[in-house]
Amino acid sequence: MTAEKKKDPEGTKETDDLEREIRSWAEKYAKEHGFVLNPDDKRLDIVIRGLARNIRKHGAQYCPCRLRSGDTEADKKIICPCIYHGEEIETEGSCHCNLYYRKE
Repeated sequence: MTAEKKKDPEGTKETDDLEREIRSWAEKYAKEHGFVLNPDDKRLDIVIRGLARNIRKHGAQYCPCRLRSGDTEADKKIICPCIYHGEEIETEGSCHCNLYYRKE
């Protein structure tokens, strides 16, 4: 997969098509589940880049804030959105990697 680089709307940094796809997916998922994305754009971009890196390197959208075990079946638990995110958002206000937040 060759990712085409393009300037973001503000022209301040480059993003690639995969990162834009992930962000669009994350926005849709958040809206459908009553969450919001991290309001800190820097932190949000870091998480999005980590998800894109894991897709490229490992073939799946593994949470960039959790360690893969190498066991494909066990690691399915940490494919974003991981199985832990709902409870974390409910109890802590955000998921572990701070991608999704509880809507206030």
